[in-house]
Amino acid sequence: MKWKKFTLTTTTQAVDLISNLFDEIGIEGIEIEDNIPLTESETKGMFIDILPELPPDDGVARVSFYLEDLTEEERILKEIEDGLDELSDFVDVGQRTIAVSETEDKDWINNWKQYFKPFTVDDILIKPTWEEIPDGDRDKLLIQIDPGTAFGTGQHETTQLCIRQLRRHMAAGARVLDVGTGSGILGITALKLGAGSVFGTDLDENAITAVGENLEANGIGSGSFQVLQGNIIDDKEIQDRIGYACYDIAVANILAGVIIMLQREIPVHLKKNGIFIMSGILNIKEKAVKEALEQNPAMEILETDSQGEWISITARKR
Repeated sequence: MKWKKFTLTTTTQAVDLISNLFDEIGIEGIEIEDNIPLTESETKGMFIDILPELPPDDGVARVSFYLEDLTEEERILKEIEDGLDELSDFVDVGQRTIAVSETEDKDWINNWKQYFKPFTVDDILIKPTWEEIPDGDRDKLLIQIDPGTAFGTGQHETTQLCIRQLRRHMAAGARVLDVGTGSGILGITALKLGAGSVFGTDLDENAITAVGENLEANGIGSGSFQVLQGNIIDDKEIQDRIGYACYDIAVANILAGVIIMLQREIPVHLKKNGIFIMSGILNIKEKAVKEALEQNPAMEILETDSQGEWISITARKR
């Protein structure tokens, strides 16, 4: 089945009123395209290192919606035209032209799975739960991951950098703190490498379910990997539940801006000589992260690794 896509060209100042109009008509879900830069408050919680460069804002916006039941098409388009007539008395609605196109009815929830194939990080095989083990990789350490739709697959360079550092610094029975655990791939890898226990934190409540499912897929009991939803940076209750001076290794694969905030908090949770593995750092942000660590008397930088344009930094608590 094909869906019809309708795209209304209007003005940025009319978008909010048009969104409300569409909602009243019964249109469920819209896409808005414009060149308005995000504000500081909008980007504050997004943890984005680099925003895409947009062309100059020309005041034009496009509002799109999709219809599956085309028996409603005539009614909906008529009500949109009538609604735009009314809105034009209060706001500039611009061109108010509607372009129509068709799109295939795909299984968007599962379509991405075709691109997630087994891959190796040195002698570790990471594969999605729905794929078979490749014949040539049966002797490798196996990690099975189903990231769902909320988290990464582990193929990203930053995850691979963290995995290599975990292997380098892991000791049998180590306690590991996994900040921003997501699917749990790093914590599960730590357990497979000999860690005694993992404590994971994530802002997304979906991480709790994802970790539980991935532990089961890897034959690991849930008692060895505890996950807590919350922000270690500024939530005292979360910090207390994590515990202090009790971890041998902390790992965070996030972004440079978050790492800079984390490096002030992580040392209090590490044992003396505990290791902090950081990645998610673009090479253009390497200097800023290192400067923050160098100004932190509790930490000393041990090594820096890179893969592509991404950096990992490993530090030790003094």
